[in-house]
Amino acid sequence: MNLDHRAHADAWLAAWNAHDLDAVMACYSEDVDFAASTVVRRWGRPDGRLRGKGELRQHFALGLELAPGLVFTEETLLAAPTGYALLYRRENGNRVLDAVELDEAGRAARVRAFYATPQK
Repeated sequence: MNLDHRAHADAWLAAWNAHDLDAVMACYSEDVDFAASTVVRRWGRPDGRLRGKGELRQHFALGLELAPGLVFTEETLLAAPTGYALLYRRENGNRVLDAVELDEAGRAARVRAFYATPQK
């Protein structure tokens, strides 16, 4: 598997910073498995998991609505054979670590998001 972690992370960051939901979603596989504490708070799902692009799109659309000044600033990118972990800072000062596993097409198939402090 020859994955371009840097290109994926750059595209993802650029899409979020442009508030371009379609471009953000293009970074994910159709059957993405996403987990974050924001899912627990926003949707009342105790396991914090969303499955598929449809659920994830709804989650991210709400996130953009809740944070109209959203900006992600990369702190570091850590690569692994099947993906990467991206540590970044949000516009509100919160630090976030996204652990991303990429599929064979180079899209995020499994993502776990970790927050330094609770995020809406």
